[in-house]
Amino acid sequence: MQEIIITESQKKTLSNHADNEKPNESCAMLFGMTSGKKNIVKEVFLTKNIDESPVNFTISNEQLIQAYNAAEEKKMEVIGIFHSHPNSEAYPSDTDKKFMHSNPVTWLIYSGLTSDFKAYVLELDILEIPIRVQKL
Repeated sequence: MQEIIITESQKKTLSNHADNEKPNESCAMLFGMTSGKKNIVKEVFLTKNIDESPVNFTISNEQLIQAYNAAEEKKMEVIGIFHSHPNSEAYPSDTDKKFMHSNPVTWLIYSGLTSDFKAYVLELDILEIPIRVQKL
């Protein structure tokens, strides 16, 4: 089974970003590398939710291009997409499920209600995968 490996510091960066963007969803791209079934986050690239919505997020084309260029310059891949659900559980919405088909990376979701992080991948179905926190 796949897993995502993230540091406590990266989780803090993402939860702070989510809190700062409330009441709207926050979003970010996760740079790193894939080794077998391990998706190792090396860097968090914070982005703006141009929808400014509490139930949807969109990353602008400009920021997507910037993110992919930055990852390439750093010899990394975009291995995940992060977003928050300010008022619900950390589970993919119907909209998330639709976009997971066109973005088949790990989706990391943060719940503003419970402060939980959960990660998902789309294989034949949407599967929750473990999050391993590395101490640095």
